Amino acid sequence: MTVDIRVQSVKPVRNTFQHIAERFGDKPASRYQEGTYHLQAEVNYHYKPLWDPDGDLYDQSRTAIKMKDWYAAKDPRQYYYGSYTIARAKQQEAADRQMEMADKRGLLADLPQEDRELLVRLLLPMRHYEWGGNTNMSMVAAYGWGTAVTQAAAMGMMDRLGMAQHFSRIGLMLDGNTGASLVQAKKHWVEDEVWQPLRRETENSFVVRDWFETLVAQALVADSLVYPLLLDLFEKHYAKRQGHALATVLDFPLRWNEEFTRWVDAVIKTCAAESEENRAQIEAWANKWIAAYSEALKPLATLAMGEADGAAALEQVKAALQQRLVKAKVVKA
Repeated sequence: MTVDIRVQSVKPVRNTFQHIAERFGDKPASRYQEGTYHLQAEVNYHYKPLWDPDGDLYDQSRTAIKMKDWYAAKDPRQYYYGSYTIARAKQQEAADRQMEMADKRGLLADLPQEDRELLVRLLLPMRHYEWGGNTNMSMVAAYGWGTAVTQAAAMGMMDRLGMAQHFSRIGLMLDGNTGASLVQAKKHWVEDEVWQPLRRETENSFVVRDWFETLVAQALVADSLVYPLLLDLFEKHYAKRQGHALATVLDFPLRWNEEFTRWVDAVIKTCAAESEENRAQIEAWANKWIAAYSEALKPLATLAMGEADGAAALEQVKAALQQRLVKAKVVKA
């Protein structure tokens, strides 16, 4: 007796959804394409929002930036919900191992009292800065246009909560899990004179009505100055005195910011290339917020690295941001 095994293939009627096929052709699509393109609601809004009766529930006119196709501002990371959560889970596992190692070996708890007080004053208020970042990215996600932009903003919104928790864990390592350092950090954010200029600009960004300007203020300008200045350059300066213990707990936020920057730069470059009007508007917003945040960061730069080194570090991060603006063709070289 013989058994004849045959394999019969069934050719699919179509390879992807119709709206995806109309854009990319009837061929197998990536998960990112299927989970991103043409999901923005464009019709059947039913009612005008009571909080903005002159606009629609979803309205492209909420920003001065004009795009023929907002889906052109795609995410180079190709993040949709599935790939995003998988990537963040892996990153969180790696961060947890770093934090556990630092805690087990007492890398922060065994620092001199003066150094621990400096970290509480300089680093822990960052948890409140991250709350501001969460608020601003929430605004972009809520009022932005096109799923390519809004879903990435929503992911960034949740990332900021994770960063706030990360800085909180650093505080617990410094105070032996009493939580006293977190109480002191909030007091610094609200009352300490070195933090008030940055706090003021953070709150100024909350009242911006144009969601794209909010994106420029927070993600393009503020993060590009705050992260390299108060985390990267400060850690290198601090390591000259106390070694690289601090680098262990700051590696995760710096890696996240590097990845987040890829998306920000891609959106800015794409929108600036759409028209001269877009480019000029983005440049004007960038210059406005660079001036504001540069001034706001001066006292923190001095606290972190001293007057001379702090001023030099601030100029260094501003120059790096200007190079990015030139590369994105926002600023003409």
